[in-house]
Amino acid sequence: MSVLAAVAGGAPDLITDKERIMPHRIRPVPFDVESLIPELAGLGRETTLLYPRSGEPGVHASSIGGPLLWPADEPWPLCAEPGHWRPLRTPTEVVGPEPVAMVPVVQLYARDVPELPFPSAMDVLQVVWCPLIHDDEVGSALPKAYWRNEQTVAAGRVLPEPPVPYECDEDFMPRPCTVTPTRVVEFPHGDLPVDLAQALSQRFDEIEEALGFSYYEMATTVQSKVGGYPGWLQEPDWPDCRCGRRMDHLLSITATEPVEGCWSPLDEQEPGSSDPGPGTTTDPTVVDAIGHGMDMGDLGGMYLFVCSACPDMPYAHRYDC
Repeated sequence: MSVLAAVAGGAPDLITDKERIMPHRIRPVPFDVESLIPELAGLGRETTLLYPRSGEPGVHASSIGGPLLWPADEPWPLCAEPGHWRPLRTPTEVVGPEPVAMVPVVQLYARDVPELPFPSAMDVLQVVWCPLIHDDEVGSALPKAYWRNEQTVAAGRVLPEPPVPYECDEDFMPRPCTVTPTRVVEFPHGDLPVDLAQALSQRFDEIEEALGFSYYEMATTVQSKVGGYPGWLQEPDWPDCRCGRRMDHLLSITATEPVEGCWSPLDEQEPGSSDPGPGTTTDPTVVDAIGHGMDMGDLGGMYLFVCSACPDMPYAHRYDC
């Protein structure tokens, strides 16, 4: 059995079974990782790949860059940091002095991604960020997370439209996307201990020669996802909670999404394609809809981490480029 096969105004009516999001079909890896490489036993992590696709999600839908179920009586978050700037200006010219409206980036409902560690009585995760560069954040946007209860918010007035930032960096302005949560298992890539990677290097080469799959191609995918391992582009940089515990990876929003290879959905392949191998390419009619459209600097990624052991579930972020 493959360890990387996918498994399958006012408040609206409850979501019906017909309206639930069906996961993508992912190409199975041709070997059981833990059987073939027993040294990796226990290192597999459940991951929910999001697969953002350009669309028109509503406030009661999970989305990237879509509208948020936001209480009308709650002020929209503004960023008044003095050091943010827009790269298209001169790097030394800061934007201001007016506060900049943050922009919707992520909304995920527990019914779509039950693996998320929601605080008690909460079932919606929302992430916004300031769409300008912050020097003290290693040249990235500045995210903020909110946890909500859908029924509580929907019982009142919902904000029809958030304010638009008067300045922004297009690299951090997502287009509205639907998501297709698809569950897989990942193994460490950047987080694989150096000594273990060296000990297994010859076996990795033998597996690739025999099966045509590189361990590192299928271990950890660099794409927008929940849980699993961050697809580090630089050295791993896990934050620690104030309680002393290393935080868990909550969510990745990355500039890259798979268009081909083992993480590209089989149900989006070119019509008539019978090749199940890693070289199969996506239907050209689908390609333009893939991803949220943000370059995030030099094709980087924003990773959010959370400490689910603390009652208030503190979070932190890392920008990786």
